[in-house]
Amino acid sequence: MSGEASRSVSPGGDLLERAVARYHEILASIDTAESVAHTRDGFERANLIFGGRPLSPYLRPHFVTAADWERIKQVCEAMWSCVQKVGHAAAADPALQGELGLTDAERQLLAIDPGYDYISPSARLDSFLTGDSYAFVELNAECPAGIAYADVATSIFLEHPAMRKFCEEFHVEPLHARDRMLETLLAVWRQVRPDSGAPSIAIVDWEGLPTQAEFELFKAYFEEAGYPTTIADPRALTFEGGRLRHGDFEIDLVYKRLLTNDFLEHIDELDALHRAYAERAIVMVNSFRGKYVHKKMFFGVLTNERYAGLFTDEERRAIAAHVPWTRRVADVRTEYKGEAGDLVAFVRANRDRLVMKPNDDYGGHGVFLGWETSADDWERAIARALERPYVVQQRVPLKKVAMPTFSGGLRLDEVFVDFNPFLFHNEVEGALIRLSSSSLLNVTSGGGQTALLVLEDM
Repeated sequence: MSGEASRSVSPGGDLLERAVARYHEILASIDTAESVAHTRDGFERANLIFGGRPLSPYLRPHFVTAADWERIKQVCEAMWSCVQKVGHAAAADPALQGELGLTDAERQLLAIDPGYDYISPSARLDSFLTGDSYAFVELNAECPAGIAYADVATSIFLEHPAMRKFCEEFHVEPLHARDRMLETLLAVWRQVRPDSGAPSIAIVDWEGLPTQAEFELFKAYFEEAGYPTTIADPRALTFEGGRLRHGDFEIDLVYKRLLTNDFLEHIDELDALHRAYAERAIVMVNSFRGKYVHKKMFFGVLTNERYAGLFTDEERRAIAAHVPWTRRVADVRTEYKGEAGDLVAFVRANRDRLVMKPNDDYGGHGVFLGWETSADDWERAIARALERPYVVQQRVPLKKVAMPTFSGGLRLDEVFVDFNPFLFHNEVEGALIRLSSSSLLNVTSGGGQTALLVLEDM
């Protein structure tokens, strides 16, 4: 079995290069202390903190040309259609549930009807956009993080002295994902409760998580828009008289940030939330049914010829161009680029172009990058992957970019860029841009974040 990933979306070369070079020239021409202070103070005032540290040591947003952004949106929206199709097919097919790796406890929970059909009203497609390819590597279909962080970071960068001068020569367009998140919550609310008034919202996740600052940003935003909001640890909820409450606060709509794995692990402590969801006393977004497509094996379904009939010709072309070949690690025969062979033997022989990762985890836990792993460690990784739910995925192209940073003094660092568009129903708005000197890009693992701006030539 041999072959390489299909190549497609190509960032707009000359405009992008000119813009980045000019921004760096402007940055070098202004007072360094003022530049650093603006960025650092802006992030601290906005409480853009993750796990006690500022989210961004960077002094430049990430640019994407308007033409490329339109192409990216088209590809992502085709993927959203695939998400819905796989999710609905899995809901009706126990064999497909097994293929995805759903546990018995997950199947019981996902059997509860949330009151609406959307599998994941909000999602995030984690991807890499390089000079000659655009490839997805994961789908966060449960509770995509980073939406409020991205919006506030954009506001900070737009006020930067270098950006104000830059905008005299280039036109940039900000993206507003918080607007779309609120619109999505309300759209689902109106579908399920068409005759009800404005909902009271609870942002539900464990107390004290590194993402607490984002919950507070969302709370302020929702309340400014006129929707009473509380941030609630699910253990602090009560359910009596058909109403879910956080103290005296009555909850209509749950913005679920709690992971399904965490819910099931502590289900005995979360009876109030469980009953309210099962009895449809609340509207929950996203519902637990996002788990159908949150598993890494979602990409294994997309790239397996056995399931090609689920998709249109256009969707199959998008999958072939932008989704890396993915399989669950098992002692089986499979196909790669039309050639059949033993999967474990293929994984063993192609370490330099493969990644192995848990089928259902986050934060970079348990991920093995074959090209950064010794032969002996790769063999141990294969043994581990055969014992527990793991997937193997084709390596996608990565490319470093020069990014000005104030960590340890102002300098240009070469970093990888993780480009992760947000999807709200079938539309794209905004993206989480993560950066790291390591090829394992993840904020939980120590990576940073910057804003995304769409670039047009004036």
